[in-house]
Amino acid sequence: MPRTVLLAEDDRAIRHALERALTLEGYRVTAVADGVEALAQAHRGRPDVLVLDVMMPGIDGLQVCRVLRAEGDSTPILMLTALVETADRIAGLDAGADDYVVKPFDVEEVFARLRALLRRTDRADRADRTEPDAASAAPGSDAADAERAAPELAAEGLRMDPQARRAWRDGRELELTRTEFELLELLVRNAGIVLDHSTIYDRIWGYDFGPGSKNLAVYVGYLRRKLDQPGAPQLIQTVRGVGYVLRAD
Repeated sequence: MPRTVLLAEDDRAIRHALERALTLEGYRVTAVADGVEALAQAHRGRPDVLVLDVMMPGIDGLQVCRVLRAEGDSTPILMLTALVETADRIAGLDAGADDYVVKPFDVEEVFARLRALLRRTDRADRADRTEPDAASAAPGSDAADAERAAPELAAEGLRMDPQARRAWRDGRELELTRTEFELLELLVRNAGIVLDHSTIYDRIWGYDFGPGSKNLAVYVGYLRRKLDQPGAPQLIQTVRGVGYVLRAD
């Protein structure tokens, strides 16, 4: 079955060009011109992925994103934006977007980012399908024994339960998005090891967006704000020109 894309872009030329390119790439595309119609279409039938322009009349892409996330809709969202400042990118990610592309963009980059988002969704869906149901996880069953045996992760005052997708620092539970949790889990599993940008991009997003991408720096900033406390050491350290490492200096 072809993957379904809901595309919301108010610029007619961009909308038609991107709709045609996505269709030729094998996607089934529903294209709309504003945020109101985007929400209506998303409510009619959940697409596999959304592509939202940030600047649209009426309800903009950020508002669409916030509404869907508030409703519990976890459909991956790729934002299209002409805004290049870090604060603008942060606003999109804070609204619940999973990734962004800056205009003018190369359509091949859009394709690559969509493939990466869909791979992550596929992995999450497979993990959900393999979770034991209540019957198979009854006391004494193999599934229950495996669940009890699933180890928690711990490093530098952090504790993570990958199965429950919960994390704590010094007993304080952290409210993390899916991407934030996956990034922190990767760093905790490799505590003390410097992970380069390419490795992190490949493990978390499934695609190396290259040296010009700011996604990783933005998400590291999110995690630092949630992890760090006054008087406590910063846990995620930047190794300039290389990547990041989890350690308390």
